[in-house]
Amino acid sequence: MINKLASFFAGKYTRWVTLFVWVAVAVLLTVALPSVGGMEKNNAPNLQANSPSVLADETIKQYFPSGAGVPALIVWHRESGLTDADYASIQAVTKELAENPLEAQRELIPLHLMPLPALQQFTSEDGTTLAQPVSFEEATETEVLKENMEKVKELATAAVGNDPFLVPIKGASELSARISGPVGISIDATGLFQNADFVLMSATVLLVLILLLLIYRSPILAVIPLVGVGFAYAVTSPLLGWMAGEGWITVDSQAIAIMTVLLFGAGTDYCLFFITRFRQELTKESSRSAALIHAFKGASGAIAMSGFTVVLSLLALLLAKYGAYDRFAVPFSLAILIMMIASLTLIPALMSIIGRKSFYPFIPRTEEMEKERAAKRGKTYRAEGKRRTISDKVGKLVVAKPWTVTIACIAVLGVLAAASTGIKYTYDLMSSFPENMPSREGFTVIQNHYAPGELAPVTVVVRNGEGANLAGGLTALREVDHVSEPKASEIDAVYSSLSVILNVNPYSQNAMDAIPQIRDAAIEALKNAGIVDAERQVWVGGQTAAQYDTKMLTDRDNRVIMPVVIGLIAVLLLLYLRSVTATIYLIGTVLLSYVAALGLGWLILHHVMGVDAIQGAIPLYAFVFLIALGEDYNIFMISSIWQKRKTMPLLQAIREGVSETGSVITSAGLILAATFAVLATLPIQVLVQFGLITAIGVLMDTFIVRPFLVPAITAILGKYAFWPSKATSVDESKQVHYE
Repeated sequence: MINKLASFFAGKYTRWVTLFVWVAVAVLLTVALPSVGGMEKNNAPNLQANSPSVLADETIKQYFPSGAGVPALIVWHRESGLTDADYASIQAVTKELAENPLEAQRELIPLHLMPLPALQQFTSEDGTTLAQPVSFEEATETEVLKENMEKVKELATAAVGNDPFLVPIKGASELSARISGPVGISIDATGLFQNADFVLMSATVLLVLILLLLIYRSPILAVIPLVGVGFAYAVTSPLLGWMAGEGWITVDSQAIAIMTVLLFGAGTDYCLFFITRFRQELTKESSRSAALIHAFKGASGAIAMSGFTVVLSLLALLLAKYGAYDRFAVPFSLAILIMMIASLTLIPALMSIIGRKSFYPFIPRTEEMEKERAAKRGKTYRAEGKRRTISDKVGKLVVAKPWTVTIACIAVLGVLAAASTGIKYTYDLMSSFPENMPSREGFTVIQNHYAPGELAPVTVVVRNGEGANLAGGLTALREVDHVSEPKASEIDAVYSSLSVILNVNPYSQNAMDAIPQIRDAAIEALKNAGIVDAERQVWVGGQTAAQYDTKMLTDRDNRVIMPVVIGLIAVLLLLYLRSVTATIYLIGTVLLSYVAALGLGWLILHHVMGVDAIQGAIPLYAFVFLIALGEDYNIFMISSIWQKRKTMPLLQAIREGVSETGSVITSAGLILAATFAVLATLPIQVLVQFGLITAIGVLMDTFIVRPFLVPAITAILGKYAFWPSKATSVDESKQVHYE
């Protein structure tokens, strides 16, 4: 069947049919279906509908509607202290907003009706900052909010006499202003990703093209993988856009950005696996069709296995409860599936059409063809001896000193893995944005000039709480600064709410740890007051509570998805290699390199780049990609060793397998690592951290695990590396010995 498939793609006429089908499908889908970029939804919820903080927010909206809505915080600041003229300007803006409300604007605190002493109560203790909330209806479109904030800036400029939003926060004697809060963050985040897809794709294409030209020095060969990836993207994008339009999936800018990188990185790798095999066969076969059939037969299994490994690993993200993880599953797995199909259909067809000229100016020829070529030129053909490459030397080393190589590799990776124990995590989305982003600047001003807990109070809602000493029980907690008096609901008086002000940063780990304590304290107060079923009478909401739920869901997803991914890969490896031993050490080596990548990534991010904590989502993101993509290289190399083992002694098969796959896997690893590193150019810390750690992991797999550790372990295990499958019997006495 494999020969028939290869013959079809290499056929005189059918290769053109294959190319036509890809062109037709890409054009039809692009014309008929929407692009995925137009279907992005960047404000999709990440928490489950039954998450405690979400239920609390729903309860607050229902029974305390005056506190509901999406707030924008206009942060007014003057380093020397706000003046009477500043307060007058703030009141003028407020008066205009009250008399001429913006679209979807909700209730507004009437600062313009307050005397100066009352107005100063809203100011920070040092008198430098006033955070003015302006609330808008839930689900207001980001574009509408952006237009509203532009109008606010116009009003502020008219009231102040100059544009305070352009005045630096530090070092200026003038009044400055920034828009923060959920509205400001939403607007700024959308702006960051506005052209990210185009910029990222352009940078990735240029980078891959340059690397291919440097590595292979062939302009045609450098373009072929990009053509394959381009067609795969042209098919994937409208399919995802259609699925998103039907409501089957949700896509956001972050997922599409990473999908683009993954498609170009992994897609180029699959193309190179086939192209390299084709190049080798062209030095043995004078017929390009025969060479292509042999190349397809030799590479298709490893490519298909590698592709399915990544696809199934990414589909495991569907088991996630946290929305950001779940939204990655379908776009990533579909992109890899289509790219795998393209590398096994479109690329062979293109190579068959172009033939040996694909490798111009370094065209591969058989020895007979070289002799004929020399004869036509009137020269005598002289066969060149095989050049010893670095891969040859590595192959010789791992079979000569496998124990030394294994111990050295494990020692290096182990030390780096140990560094991962010191990683600190954050679930604060704001810390992922650039420090000079306006909404983060405003956030920082509030953080620096107000009491820590006032930045994001925790709201506690209770039912039937009359007579309970709620404030006393909550104030007794170590992390609580003070608690407001209970406020009864105007909708249903049996509901009351309290605002809990923490004495620690509400986005810190200590604040998150206080959430279950706050809930338990409220429940205990109700029980002491004789309230039955007190556990169902308490809701805890606010941003700190939402972060706590995020951590809980993330921890749960890590516990579920990581074992599932390992299990899926183990099953695929068992089916492909039919060896329990090989499955164990192939998975074990990539797990070790994954933890080492986390450790080295943390050392660079923390000690070099000054990052205090990495985003809590990074470990799972990096795990799924590094485990799946790391196995790609192992599969491709071990497949070569397995095939050669049938015709030669094991150590010789290992040496030649390492030598044969060394250049292509090194090239593929460099390209994949470089494409992930492109993510570090984006102004989003979560992508910078993910791109850096994943690139490090790919490089470790490329330069440590694949060339040294895996073949060295295989050499140590000998025939047991195949257990329980029976390797083809080869006379080991014919084994070449290495010193």
